Amino acid sequence: MTSNFNSKPNPSATVEIHKPLTIQRQLFTNIMNLIAFGLTTLAVIPLLSIIWEILNKGISGFELGMLLKPVIDGGFGNAITGTLTVVTIGAILSIPLGVITGIFLAEFNENPTITNSVRFITKILTGVPSIVVGIFAYGVIVLTTKGFTAIAGGFALSVIMLPIIALTTEEALKLIPVHQRLASAALGGTRFQTTFRVVVSAAIPGITTGISLAIARAAGETAPLIFTALFSQNWSDNLLSPTASLPVLIFNLYNNPDPEVNKLVWTTAIILLTLVLVFSVLSRLIASRSRLN
Repeated sequence: MTSNFNSKPNPSATVEIHKPLTIQRQLFTNIMNLIAFGLTTLAVIPLLSIIWEILNKGISGFELGMLLKPVIDGGFGNAITGTLTVVTIGAILSIPLGVITGIFLAEFNENPTITNSVRFITKILTGVPSIVVGIFAYGVIVLTTKGFTAIAGGFALSVIMLPIIALTTEEALKLIPVHQRLASAALGGTRFQTTFRVVVSAAIPGITTGISLAIARAAGETAPLIFTALFSQNWSDNLLSPTASLPVLIFNLYNNPDPEVNKLVWTTAIILLTLVLVFSVLSRLIASRSRLN
């Protein structure tokens, strides 16, 4: 039997492998890249326009001392702390339940009827208007406790955040390749270990992105907080008292007949955007560090 190990490669085959793209394919690639770049630019323009308009009209009215004074003294301090408080309460209530729901939908879906029902209800929740959520929280919390509180506001925001976190967690888990699950099972890992030590760990950046989106939306909601946390001109005494927030403050400033006070709407918007940006950056850093570990 003649061995083929010493046979020389076919030069024509080598040339065929490294043959450059045709002019038509290069032209098509360049056109597609140009279209993608143009559409990306068009998508970014509205965002940059909004940021520029807010900064242009709001930066002149900003003073560093406003961050430490309550609304009654011409500042935003109590509104900032109130926003952080209600969003934190909402995150504490929604993140664990939302992540667990997403894990159930993606990894433990033996019963299609139950899985499809949960997914259907979750998708419906994403489309419920925020003012309806506020009315719901008002009936469940405010009428029961006979008072507007930060806890009621946090509960309303958690209802808004929950479906976003659940659906993004499910999609993030579905993006993890199946061979990682099979490799864990081949090494003797149980289903619980595979899910939480392999799949969830690999999907942390995607899960964190979903949480960031949920918090960003919750931080800008106004109607649910009007029905639940209401507002306070001064520092709130505790979680069981009316609490100021930046979205409601923007709403109140916009409806103020005084033009000078009305201009502070733009300054308050800068503060709100900054809070959302800071949290997004922190969440990204935490997700990157968790991935490295």
